[in-house]
Amino acid sequence: MRKQDVGFDYHRYHRLLTEADDENKRMALIQLLIEEKARDRLAAQRASDRAAMTASTIATVLKGGRN
Repeated sequence: MRKQDVGFDYHRYHRLLTEADDENKRMALIQLLIEEKARDRLAAQRASDRAAMTASTIATVLKGGRN
């Protein structure tokens, strides 16, 4: 069985899916899923960028200390 994603609110999405009883609601649910996935990916990218900048700064500081 696949482990649930930490940020995935299964119960919320299940409720929204059961309430999507017409085409407009289904399209709104699809749009919501797309937007939230994009937001999660952007947050992950930002965290990765911050980690890379921190590592770069530490490397620069450590190199400066050896001179």
